[in-house]
Amino acid sequence: MDFDVTQDWHVASPYDFLRTLRHRQPVFHSAHLGAYVLTRYADVRAAYGDPRVFSSKGSLTISRSLTEETRRRLGEHGSFLSSFVANVDPPDHTRLRRSVSRAFTPRAVAAMERRFRELNENLLDRLAGRREADFVQEIAHEPSVKLTAAFIGVPESDESFVQHRVKDWFQLFLSPQPPDRQLELADSFLTYLDYVDRLVAARAKEPRDDFTSLMTSLIGKELTHREVVELISTILLGGNDTVPNQLGNSVLRLLREGLWPVPPERIPNAVEECMRIDGASLGSFRHTTAEVELHGVRIPAGALVLLSTDSAAHDETVFPDPETFVIDRANADAHLVFGYGIHFCVGAALGRLQLRTALEVLGRRLPGLKPVPGAPLAYRRSIVGRGLPSLLVQW
Repeated sequence: MDFDVTQDWHVASPYDFLRTLRHRQPVFHSAHLGAYVLTRYADVRAAYGDPRVFSSKGSLTISRSLTEETRRRLGEHGSFLSSFVANVDPPDHTRLRRSVSRAFTPRAVAAMERRFRELNENLLDRLAGRREADFVQEIAHEPSVKLTAAFIGVPESDESFVQHRVKDWFQLFLSPQPPDRQLELADSFLTYLDYVDRLVAARAKEPRDDFTSLMTSLIGKELTHREVVELISTILLGGNDTVPNQLGNSVLRLLREGLWPVPPERIPNAVEECMRIDGASLGSFRHTTAEVELHGVRIPAGALVLLSTDSAAHDETVFPDPETFVIDRANADAHLVFGYGIHFCVGAALGRLQLRTALEVLGRRLPGLKPVPGAPLAYRRSIVGRGLPSLLVQW
């Protein structure tokens, strides 16, 4: 058995497979991924904490499945994310992270909480006469998409355009696609990059009170134009994809466990346990800069390595009875969904805030929420992400 995102079990329920790896082959060479996989919590955490040996440079551009024709179509953008903060090593990483952190002050995050609460309340007001909805399509995404757009400076009229292009971005680089589909996605991606490029140019001429203007003001001082485009493009990915996916995963888990609605005082820890047991992010890739020997396996220099945070979050030596959801698990927040060390996600506080706020508002407004009986359920297929394309609910 190997890692294989074309199989339904791989994203939905890989835990028997991962447990076997942790016990028997903690350093596993995956022919399917062309990568070594670290599955034990201690090893994943240590690798995150050693960026000199487990380098992030180029780690997000895992596009080995792209055809030559697709690569030609992308041109220089085939190496997209080459200068994104999570995809570089110090000293570039230090400089980029310092710049991005200016936008995530406690005051700014608190203001975003108020706005996010309003967006959720407004959405539920519009659904007031309904008794059924697709949670993923109609509830989970919109508030996060709108909050992220406002933060970045994307006009409301462009939100749908950006959301669809971001999904294409994800599919192209992080999910295997047939050759013809790759070309369609590549064209969509180039259109998206052109849009972000024009947004940056517009803010350079007429700055506003948004992230794009703040980052654009640093071009030529701390950042390059390309770095700003890639920062904006990837933050839009988080708001349009990762956070809504985690919310969908979390609500499904809470409904299945019979824990809906969650009492407000238990929501913060429930969010952490949901991320641990059903993380929207499954891991990160790294490249080794030197030969590494671990558990009797030699990983050569220049090898691709997957740090499986999904497996680490189910490591029984850290999380007793890991397949059981424990709403008040004392160390639930020890999961590595946001990474660890210098690459700990710069948007982690905002992501946690969104999840807590959404569960509080949804639980209060829709206390009778439950899955539609017999509705089909399937996860999308991805190397690094877990998410539901659809979740039919009623109340």
